[in-house]
Order: sequence, then C-alpha cells, then structure tokens
Amino acid sequence: MKKLLFATTAIAMAISGSVPAFAEFNSRTIRVSNGINSDHPVGNGIKAMQQCLDEKSGGKLKLTAFWGGALGGDLQATQALRSGVQEAVVTSSSPLVGIIPALGVFDLPFLFASPDEAYKVLDGKFGDNMNEKLDAAGLINLAYWENGFRNLSNSQRPVTKWEDFSGLKVRVMQNNIFLDTFQNLGANATPMAFGEVYSALETKAIDAQENPYVTIDTSKFFEVQKYITETNHAYTPFLFLFSKPIFNTYTPEEQAALRECAIVGRDVERQVIAELNKKSLEKIKEAGLEVNQLSAEEQVRIREKSMVVYEKHKEQIGADIVDGILAELKTIRAK
Repeated sequence: MKKLLFATTAIAMAISGSVPAFAEFNSRTIRVSNGINSDHPVGNGIKAMQQCLDEKSGGKLKLTAFWGGALGGDLQATQALRSGVQEAVVTSSSPLVGIIPALGVFDLPFLFASPDEAYKVLDGKFGDNMNEKLDAAGLINLAYWENGFRNLSNSQRPVTKWEDFSGLKVRVMQNNIFLDTFQNLGANATPMAFGEVYSALETKAIDAQENPYVTIDTSKFFEVQKYITETNHAYTPFLFLFSKPIFNTYTPEEQAALRECAIVGRDVERQVIAELNKKSLEKIKEAGLEVNQLSAEEQVRIREKSMVVYEKHKEQIGADIVDGILAELKTIRAK
C-alpha cells in the first residue's frame, strides 16, 4: 500500500512539473491604446505578444487593442495609466516629454547611426535607467518597440552634406528640438499639420519633409518629390507602457509573462518595420526618385554641427542623461 501511495505521489509530482502552472494567472482583459492603425507593424507585435501570453497563461491574459487613438491621444492615454484607470499604451517618446523631460533625449538629432546602435542603447543599461524614471512617474515600460528612423525628401537637390540643407523649406513637427535642428543646418523649418503636407509639397509651398520611408511611401510623397536622402536624423522609439498601479495588483507570474511577451512582440515588430522600410524604399526608387545616403564622414560632420542643439536642450533634458547616452554610444562605436 505504501509503495502504491509513493508511486501515485511521484506520478502526480511529475505531471504537475510538466504542466504550466496556470493557477498563478487570473483572467484579465488588458486594454492597449495606440495612436496608429492596426495595419502598422505594431499590430504584428501585438499579435505575437498575444500568442506568447496565450502559451504562458493558458489564454487568461488577453490584450484588447484600440487603434487610431480610440481611447484618446497618447498623452491622454498615458495619464490614464498613471491614474490606474487604463492598463496599457504603445506610444512614441515625444508626447511624454512634458511628464518626463529626460525622454527628450530621443529627439536629439543624428543620435543613432543605425538601428543596431539604437537597440544596444535601448535594450541595455541606458534603457534600464530611463525605465526607472518612468517607474517613478507611475509607468512600467515593458519594452522598447520601434517607430523608426526619419529621412529627408525634397524637390530641389540631392543632400550630400549639411550645407545642402541651406534655404530648403522643410516641414517639421511642432517640436522645439526638430525646429532647432533644421534651423541650425540652414533650412527654413516650417511646422505644419501632417494632413497638409502633400498639398504643400505639390504646390511648392514647401520644398521638403522628413518621415520614415514607410510614411513617405504610404502618403505618396514620392509623387511630389525628386530626391530622398537617408539622413537618419531622428530615431523615435515606441514604448509599451503599463499602468504601475494596475501592474502592482498582478501576480509575479503575470508580471513576468507580460515583460517576457512584450519582448517577443518587440522583436517581431522591429523585424516587420525593417522589412517594410526595404519595400517602401524600393517602391520610392521605382517611382524615379534619386536616393542617396550620407557618407560616414558626413555623418560625423553633421553630428558635430548639431552639438549646439544638444547643448541648448541639455539642461531641460538633464545633463546626466545627454552625457550618459553620448558616452554609451562612444563606447559602442569604439568596439
């Protein structure tokens, strides 16, 4: 009898060890706000994250995405997270500078030379330090997703050096760092609503605009432009933010699953962004636009030229933040 009891207990322990411990998961609906549409690569990331959560939680943790700002703008949604009335938002860093000035570091011009550089910084110690600032503001950053690099298109001439910006009337976002960046290069920086850009380019009210390749493609700016320069002048990350007040009510297993699966979604989203950028660039070339890249030497020159913008905004962002990211990039580039 004792042998039978021992054997039964051993089998039960073996089975319990091989089956996911779904008991540590509660049934939860997690609302995720987005300012973009569902066909954006963030949609691919959300799907991959959900598949991961299904496996880990036995289907108990469910993401419900609200696209196109259906729950309000990114800033409004982020404030809802801080208040504990909404679970999550995928937002770019720029709208949150008013809450956490240090996030303005990602708006600084010509900061990253490549996606790989950006990933090493965001997924490393510097990204962790920024996450601590977010945590102090009532926000848990599960992972850095990607909005991508912005590049210049124009109707006047190829831009191969910073002097070529001189006199170009460039539409920019209403963002002080962006305004200072292009004015410093000699361009006439012109804030304008996105919906007005195509007609302004078509009527020659402006000469140029700056956006990721996918946006240049889908907005058909290539129809009213002649030149594209891969300036990579700004890299904006997306942040997958979770409400700290709500996150703290979750079990450790639920918290771990959300963090791990957000990274799974991040990797998928970044890969889709890269693939779409390649496709969009090919489409732009097929439309007959002349495309060029800045040389490595010119990247150094233009970054040095832009240091005045860093200095101007250093106090507002935080000298430790600006100096810290430049020091980390110097180390990365030395390897």
